[in-house]
Amino acid sequence: MVDLSACQITAAGDLTRSLWRLLNLLLQPTFILPVLAVMIAAPWIVRPRRWKRRISLAGVLLVLLYSLGLSPLGIQMGGKGLALLIPRDGGQPADAIVVLGRGGDFRPSRVQVAAELWQQQRAPLVFASGRSDAKEIGQMLEATGLPAEAIDGEPCSATTNENALFTAALLQPRGIRRLILVTDPPHMARSLLTFRSLGFEVIPHPSPVPKSLDNRKRQFLVLREWAGLIGYGMMGRYLARETGEPGFGA
Repeated sequence: MVDLSACQITAAGDLTRSLWRLLNLLLQPTFILPVLAVMIAAPWIVRPRRWKRRISLAGVLLVLLYSLGLSPLGIQMGGKGLALLIPRDGGQPADAIVVLGRGGDFRPSRVQVAAELWQQQRAPLVFASGRSDAKEIGQMLEATGLPAEAIDGEPCSATTNENALFTAALLQPRGIRRLILVTDPPHMARSLLTFRSLGFEVIPHPSPVPKSLDNRKRQFLVLREWAGLIGYGMMGRYLARETGEPGFGA
């Protein structure tokens, strides 16, 4: 496994983390609802008022859409929509099982799924990807009985794009092209398309969202993934591309 001291912070990773912080702010009703209220009311107070009806109507529509997006029904519909984008795992063998990090709450289910896939002889290698996750996932896999030589990974990536780039930089020179990808259902569509853009053949195998997550975290998870899915598409990250710089030392 790549040593943590060799990891390099990339400018693209910093930008992505800043965008996630902005999204988190926009998902705070105490911040966004007053802004929309001003949008509705201000045209009726400030002159000129030529476009006041259209601006106010746009504000009302945004309030309704925002409220629907944060409602239990909206979250349920959004989660089902993301799940519909995931192809079924047909049971084919692969060169490696790639487990993406998502924080401590998500590790147990991902480790269990990856260990089961390895025991079923779906692939000879389990590769963990993610800063603050890869080493812990590797240790948890060893605790389930996997031999150390069947476990590898990189603890450098801090975004889904870096997960794909760094995994490609390490595995493709070894001839590894077909992956079984393990992550939660909301995250899977974006991950699948990103890994495919770097030349991998990807078999998606979702791991469950932890039951311990409260409604607020589930809301953020689904809305974040819709934003990420659209944002990555606008940045061209689903188009065929080269791996580029790996983001860690040799």
